[in-house]
Amino acid sequence: MPRSAAQTAALLASPDDTEAQFYEALQHADLDHLMALWADDEEVACVHPGGPRIVGLAAIRAAFEAVFQRGAVSVHPERVRRLHSGDCAIHHVLERVQLHGEAQQSWVIATNVYLKTALGWRLVLHHASPGSAGDVQELVADAGTLH
Repeated sequence: MPRSAAQTAALLASPDDTEAQFYEALQHADLDHLMALWADDEEVACVHPGGPRIVGLAAIRAAFEAVFQRGAVSVHPERVRRLHSGDCAIHHVLERVQLHGEAQQSWVIATNVYLKTALGWRLVLHHASPGSAGDVQELVADAGTLH
């Protein structure tokens, strides 16, 4: 039975809720669930690793449909860093990806941007870039002492 708008909004009560559902949808190749997480705005955008910018819900749907033709994406978010201000949240994520039918894992660096809407927190941008095993060791500048 499909969820009502109120039920869906309750499930997207925070950017973390939306992000968890995003990765769950990828892991289950659930295109409808994945698309329900996006804001209802034609300016939403997605960039797959090494790919072009994809703008608009129809184009994003087509891109993920092509990805899911090869099966679910075994992707697990790690080392999430969060910036939250008002109705906008930005998550910088290191994604551990298990390639289809391969034992080897790869790494992707992603930025997920969420916007608080009347229907809960929605995804407005997913930008992923190829990463490397070296990305597991984050480089964090020591702010030091300001005088």
